[in-house]
Amino acid sequence: MSELAIVAESVLQALSAGLLIGCIYGLMCLGLSLIFGIMRVINFAQGEFLMLGMYFAFYAMAAFGALGILGPLVGPFVAALLAAPALFVFGYLLHLLLVRRVTGVRAVGTEGEGHYAQLILTLGISLIVANGSLVAFGSFPQVVKTPLSSTAWELGPLYGDFVLVFVNQARAWSSLVSIAAAIGLVLFMSRSALGKSLLAAADNPEAAIYMGIDVDRAHRIAFAIGTAVTAVAGGLVATYYPFQPYVGIEFVIIMYAGVVLGGIGSVSGAFLGGLSIGLVQQLSTLVLPIQLQNAAIFVMFLLVVMFRPHGLFGRSAERT
Repeated sequence: MSELAIVAESVLQALSAGLLIGCIYGLMCLGLSLIFGIMRVINFAQGEFLMLGMYFAFYAMAAFGALGILGPLVGPFVAALLAAPALFVFGYLLHLLLVRRVTGVRAVGTEGEGHYAQLILTLGISLIVANGSLVAFGSFPQVVKTPLSSTAWELGPLYGDFVLVFVNQARAWSSLVSIAAAIGLVLFMSRSALGKSLLAAADNPEAAIYMGIDVDRAHRIAFAIGTAVTAVAGGLVATYYPFQPYVGIEFVIIMYAGVVLGGIGSVSGAFLGGLSIGLVQQLSTLVLPIQLQNAAIFVMFLLVVMFRPHGLFGRSAERT
């Protein structure tokens, strides 16, 4: 096997892994984009919402056994999707009881427009949810068991008798579900009356009020949808990645970087920002130790901030 074939195989393997992981990152970023982009709230608890989605999928499959009839191939992905309505209710109530008191029209005119209180509140929610989960679920790493996580499709040989690419089946199916969910969310935001009202509340809350839009309700729905979408991404990650109550911190920085890279306020841009991060993370392993994956992400982040402060897809942020 020639040296060129070895390099080509490594690059293609990294590209395939980056695309698959990037699609799931993109779904995470979509959830955060609805909260960070529409409400302008820096939510430190977003990683914990991801973690709750993981545990919901795990218990739906392992403990409750409600999805056992679907088998270990389909059940885990249905469990991930079912995390959406459960965490939607959680996010809706969380906003109704706590978050709305420091956001929206209530925060106008306060010191820092309420951002100081938002930071403390969401940090407190993060700590309470993470530590409460530690008490409730324990610290032992879990995973949603599926035989797909240990099997792969073999593509190739792509060049003579060489250059084989292996595609993990659990990641592949998770990425397809992520793409379908992302398309559905983008269509909802751009085509439905409710989605347009959410975008209007984000663009100009004062004008939205004059147009008869309940901005506080719009923010509550955006927060709930953002929580639900991130929970679905968590359920998908759980099919191939071990998790415990503090796993959220591993992903929350990635989510924020993806939202900013895509362009704050852009729903479709957030997904593409997450996809970009997945590609950079995996391609960086070709030249850097695996411990420096996140360093490569932040190098890219800094370059984008320097040369395109509005994000890679900032133009889309104006209308999408």
